[in-house]
Amino acid sequence: MRRMWTITLCLALILLPSAWAEARVSYLGPEGTYTEEAARYWFSGDDHLEPRETVADAIADVLAGEADCAVIPQENTVGGAVVNYVDALIAAEETFVVGEVVLPISQTLMGVPGATLEDIRTVCSHAQGLTQSAAWRAEHLPDAEAVEMASTAAAASHVAETGDASIAAVAAPGAAALYGLEVLAENVQITDANKTRFYVLSRTALDGEGLTRAVFVATCEASRIDDIIVALRDSGLELVALHDRPEGSRLGRYHYVIEAESAEGVTDAQVEAARALEGVRFAGRFNAVEKR
Repeated sequence: MRRMWTITLCLALILLPSAWAEARVSYLGPEGTYTEEAARYWFSGDDHLEPRETVADAIADVLAGEADCAVIPQENTVGGAVVNYVDALIAAEETFVVGEVVLPISQTLMGVPGATLEDIRTVCSHAQGLTQSAAWRAEHLPDAEAVEMASTAAAASHVAETGDASIAAVAAPGAAALYGLEVLAENVQITDANKTRFYVLSRTALDGEGLTRAVFVATCEASRIDDIIVALRDSGLELVALHDRPEGSRLGRYHYVIEAESAEGVTDAQVEAARALEGVRFAGRFNAVEKR
């Protein structure tokens, strides 16, 4: 019965993301992160969202049957791929990508009530937040120390807990109200084109027509990746993204996360052609949505 319910949800998701009625969703927390925003954008308001300390924890919930889906970040316009999250995706061989959310990222500098820019001596954020705000900080806070934290929301929470006017956080705008902080500067990211992609993962792969994206994981020597990409193109798929991570057994051997697309929809024949390639694992078909 549980399996049939999940399959029904997956089939409904082909038509509309919010069709995941009452899904249990784990996401990279804490509350106030962009990952939570991505999860709320993809799923309906009736879904049960649970923040987790790490991406591995969120994926573990799915594998254990304690969550129907996990939402995890993958890539940012400025900071590039989030490598430890890519590693988590590669390791999660029993999960499939069933959706993608692209969010515009508007980083905000926030501090305790009454703090000013002149007070700030330390800026904390996730590594991506620090990268995305580096140019702004170099101009406006050149002497402030940058401190990396587990997430942008964790940085905001830390500032609120310390109550120290010399510490600020770079985080999502909503984190300011959530943690009782004041906005010191808006849009501190390098570019207004700053966006992050998030994957929605499930233990059940989507099946059916109209799914325009697919993800494959190839494990091979670097000399073979060109042949795999050419084979995917010959089948009618166009490359969207390619990320490489060390395989760990010897130099020159890598895991490659390959996202490809077909405007007409990724077919069963294309999936099977990719699966037939040595070292290639199918990791899901899905549609992508972008928040404007």
